[in-house]
Amino acid sequence: MTLLRHLAIAIVVAVVLALISVQLGSYRDYQMAEVAAYVVAVAGLTLLIGLSGQISVGNGAFMAVGGYGGALLMIHLNWPLELVLVASVAIAAVAGAIFGIAAARLRGPYLAGATLMLAVALPTLADQYSGVFGGDQGLSVSINTPPFLGATFPPTRWLAWVTCAAALIVLVLLANIGRSRIGRSWRAVRDDEVAALLAGLNVARLQILAFVVSAACAGLGGTLLAVVSGIVAPGAYTLTLSIGLLTAAVLGGLGSLLGAVWGSLVLVLVPSYLTNVAASHGLSGAASSSVPIAAYGVVLIVVMLVFPAGIQGGLRRLFGPAAPAAAVPINVLRRRRWASESEHQKEGTT
Repeated sequence: MTLLRHLAIAIVVAVVLALISVQLGSYRDYQMAEVAAYVVAVAGLTLLIGLSGQISVGNGAFMAVGGYGGALLMIHLNWPLELVLVASVAIAAVAGAIFGIAAARLRGPYLAGATLMLAVALPTLADQYSGVFGGDQGLSVSINTPPFLGATFPPTRWLAWVTCAAALIVLVLLANIGRSRIGRSWRAVRDDEVAALLAGLNVARLQILAFVVSAACAGLGGTLLAVVSGIVAPGAYTLTLSIGLLTAAVLGGLGSLLGAVWGSLVLVLVPSYLTNVAASHGLSGAASSSVPIAAYGVVLIVVMLVFPAGIQGGLRRLFGPAAPAAAVPINVLRRRRWASESEHQKEGTT
């Protein structure tokens, strides 16, 4: 029943988005496609942090894995887009499994440091193997509008439709995973690993599975972003991207798929708007490019002070149960775990 409800909501949203895109210009269609690509990546990250309790600062690297993998398949094998998207999910999932197994024993800042190293090191491979990955220039990617839409159909509208369809499919799948036995097990591990072990859960396997799902979403988002931008280059997958994804997940609300949408909107729309405002006020060059970065910090501080559970948590506070809940912030979960452990220690001493 839950799957049918999610599918019905996705179909309604798809129709609404298609009608909206018809009324928009090419630039807004491009922004819609970009937001949808980021939604896929941020949704996987918010599931990883919000449900399983693992912190990752390296999802931009998995986006690079998916983006380069999809580009190579399109360039050398001429695979159709639908197969390329599926293949990019599989490639990034394998990369996530390898890294997840290697980092299974890491927790907290140590895990964040390992993913940070991955985000810094992986994009440099494009320079080391420039014959395969194109070096600084990257690889060009392009898709054609289907002939049945007509020669005058805007390519940006087709990109918006494709990316939005992929994002809705991913959101439906993740929503059902979150409500399944696996999702409940992730929450148990997040809240208390010791209690989860005593309950018979395989904590390491569940944490690796969360990494695999998050990496698969990031890989798909990376391929979609490559298709939208028309190029795959190391400059698009820097540490700034990984930090932006993490910021979007926190701003939207950890563990909330609707929060991933809000965070992606902020990630795409706020920098372009602030850049235009800075340029209109005579700022240019480095000063203009630093305005969005400063705005991210200000927005993040304001949201965390006013709505600790993110934008979706704030909407739920304002509108009550009508708005889906976001996950409890990680710091609150840590305090609960420490309090529980201290109570157990006191009981043991008495």
